Order: sequence, then structure tokens, then C-alpha cells
Amino acid sequence: MPAFSEEKLEEVQKIIARYPEGKQKSALIPLLHLAQDEFGGWLDVPVMDYVASLLQIEPIEVYEVATFYSMYNLKPVGKYVFEVCQTGPCMINGSDQIIDYIKARLDINVGETSADGMFTLKTVECLGACGYAPMMQLGKFYREHLTKEKVDAIIDECRKNAAVNN
Repeated sequence: MPAFSEEKLEEVQKIIARYPEGKQKSALIPLLHLAQDEFGGWLDVPVMDYVASLLQIEPIEVYEVATFYSMYNLKPVGKYVFEVCQTGPCMINGSDQIIDYIKARLDINVGETSADGMFTLKTVECLGACGYAPMMQLGKFYREHLTKEKVDAIIDECRKNAAVNN
């Protein structure tokens, strides 16, 4: 069974304390972020069950949230997660071609991770940057006005950063 360190449990209690008595479920989203960061970048069933126990809610209540939002990973992901917008404005501006290019370049399908464990490709709903389409989120940053050349540069940049940080 997964368990947070004492330090993380203190942070959990601070997060829960932000909400009124009896409304601890409101802390679910930040706790899922904390759990995902703490337990390998993804949420497996034991981790989600652990979060449910911390909040004293049913596990299904955690599963409902974790499966709804694309920001949660329900299986292991690569070091870099390409979350490509696939809604109207991005599609009109070529996101389908960008997705196909990434798939071919990394030899993966949507929802898969490259053989080297470096990249995962996800498609997501609107990221709220329609004026910069096609675009994707990479970690905390948006990559905008994507072209094949920009995708190549992003992949090269990620590989270079990974080499430096290892």
C-alpha cells in the first residue's frame, strides 16, 4: 500500500484544512496532483484507494475524478508528455497532422509511450489557447503554432535536456 512521508502527510492535512468541516472531498484534485507527483507520475488503483482513505470517501469517487480529467495519468508515462489539443480551432489549424507526425516520428500511437520511455502522446480537449493553434502542453508550458519543424525542435530539446539531467 502506498503511503506519503510524514512531511507529505503534513502537506495533505494543510490542503484538507482549506475546506469546511465535512467537505474534505473538495481537497481531492490537489491531493491527486500530490499523489501523482509522489508516486511515479501516474495514479494506479492502490494510490487512488489511498487518497480515498485519506479523505474518508469511497474509492469510486476518486476514480470518477481521475478518469475525467486528462491531467491525471492512469498508467505509466514517459519523462515528457505531449498533450496535443484536438478540439475545433486546433484541428482547423492542423493538429491532426501534428498528431500524425508525432506518432510517426516517435513510433507510438495516442496513449502510448516511446520504446525508450522518454515520450508519451496524449490528445486533450481545449487548452484555452485557440489563437495559438495548433498547440500542445508540455509539462507546465504551452508550445504554440506547431509545425513539423517545431515538433522536431521540441523532441530534440527534450532529448538534450534529458541527457543533461541524467
